[in-house]
Amino acid sequence: MNKKVIWAIIILMSTALIGIAVTQFVWIKAQVSLDESNFDDRVFTAMNNVKASLKEDASTKDFVDKWAVRKKSLFGQNINFLNKYKSRDQNSLDNLKLESLMHAIDPDYPLLSINRKKLNRYIKSELEDQGIHLKYDYAVYSNKEKEFIIRNGVFAVPLEGNASSPDMDDSHTTGKDHKGMENSPYKVKLFNDDESPGYLKIFFPNKQSYLWAKVLPSMLTSLLFASLILMCFIYTIYVIFRQKKVSEMKTDFINNMTHEFKTPIATISLATDSITNKSVINSEEKVGRFAKIIKQENKRMLNQVEKVLQMARIDKKDFELKLTSVNLNDVVSQAATHSRLKVTKRNGILETKLRANQPNVEGDLTHISNIVHNLLDNAEKYSTDEPKIIISTSNVKGGVELSIKDNGIGMTKESQKHIFDKFYRVHTGNRHDVKGFGLGLSYVKALISAHNGTISVESELGKGSTFILFFPFKQSD
Repeated sequence: MNKKVIWAIIILMSTALIGIAVTQFVWIKAQVSLDESNFDDRVFTAMNNVKASLKEDASTKDFVDKWAVRKKSLFGQNINFLNKYKSRDQNSLDNLKLESLMHAIDPDYPLLSINRKKLNRYIKSELEDQGIHLKYDYAVYSNKEKEFIIRNGVFAVPLEGNASSPDMDDSHTTGKDHKGMENSPYKVKLFNDDESPGYLKIFFPNKQSYLWAKVLPSMLTSLLFASLILMCFIYTIYVIFRQKKVSEMKTDFINNMTHEFKTPIATISLATDSITNKSVINSEEKVGRFAKIIKQENKRMLNQVEKVLQMARIDKKDFELKLTSVNLNDVVSQAATHSRLKVTKRNGILETKLRANQPNVEGDLTHISNIVHNLLDNAEKYSTDEPKIIISTSNVKGGVELSIKDNGIGMTKESQKHIFDKFYRVHTGNRHDVKGFGLGLSYVKALISAHNGTISVESELGKGSTFILFFPFKQSD
């Protein structure tokens, strides 16, 4: 897939995800605003009902005795006069006149005469009728005193008899003096709207939590699906890039395979043409030499084909290990003898350090030999100038460790992450300074895993590489 197409897909999908997220956020915020507006309407309905109840109480109740006791020191003879007047005539009309007179003497009279237990009950009942069950604080504000004179059923001004009633139900209030009371939007004037002595305020400390809790299920559901879409998006991009990389590696593999087959085919073709030449066909020695070349090149091609088929079988797990007791010291010695000739031809050194006192492990001798040969081949091929290779064995906890160290070109950190991937080669494209299909280390990794072992690499660019293999001892049943 074209790189521009991939990035176009990423941009479009990212834009779509951001659009979905923004839409969800706007919708949720609008829902919270709608719920808040509905909540406000219900609170004001409840407060207006409380106001009506207090006004009705004030128009029918006789407050004079209670007010006289509380304010006798302040009003003196005026109160006595009013009490005498009250005792002479208790009809409702006279009471209303007395109440008007008290209001004229003290504007706070209607506020101070509020039955706090009733106020407490009215507020609780009306809010519950509106479906509001939140904790709240309430207060009565006096325009004369310029402060709240009642807070949650308790007089806030130093007046005689202003203690809270012992049987007051305050389970619905928070019991805290919140600063939020002053900024609360829930306020209604008490008694007369035109010349009101004060107003009632209610504050809900947990209002925002309540409103957001209502949309929490929708939020969590949206977040869950958005997260799933995001994960699918990330995984899709990962797969696209991985497939692109695999496609590039397969292309490199085909190019390398073409080159690897082209050389022996060309050699065989040339040898065949030479044999048919009249000057050669009559010479038994020359025919034999060219026939040997054809046989060698044919064997080389068969080996390359076998590598590809073997890797395919390993991928499908269509192979079986012939487990026997394998002496790793012997395997290393034989492989070193085979590779030493190629190393010494380049004026290099191949050194063995067989330090494993218990070198026997359970494994497939053929596959383990192939593993060591593959790694030694790589060490020689990727070394520059005069190769220096050290192969060693040692006993570690639970098995035998085998390491192959070279002074080759080394690898970057990025290459080390992919060195065991199929078709991966440090030299990509159609460069052929190092021959191969890029299957060697993938084959090695797969076979070591089949033996329940591990392989790792330590490398630095320009300073060589060290491959460390671990083969476990036979596990007792």
